[in-house]
Amino acid sequence: MAYESRLRSPLVDRLFDAILSLRTREECYRFFEDLCTVREVRALAQRFEVARLLRQGCTYDEIVARTGMSTATISRIKRFVEFGADGYNLVLTRLGVDAPAAGAQAEGSSGRGSRRP
Repeated sequence: MAYESRLRSPLVDRLFDAILSLRTREECYRFFEDLCTVREVRALAQRFEVARLLRQGCTYDEIVARTGMSTATISRIKRFVEFGADGYNLVLTRLGVDAPAAGAQAEGSSGRGSRRP
């Protein structure tokens, strides 16, 4: 069954087609520098970094220390990593970012200062 996004529209399709046409990191920098403010790109990059760190099993405290993000924002991102459209996990898997082995996670813990369940 095909994924049905709440974002789907002809305008968003064109934007995504444009992004998919980019071939190099330099092209990405050029396009996103024209499309977004520096603050917007950095916010997206920071959210992606939080998702990567969550996937690797970092604690909230570790993520706050590394990124400066609030625990509320980290919690929202964690919700999308675990229960969202699976976009974070799709990309992180393709980039080779593995979740920690089951034995490396704190047993039965979740939330602030704990390992991902």
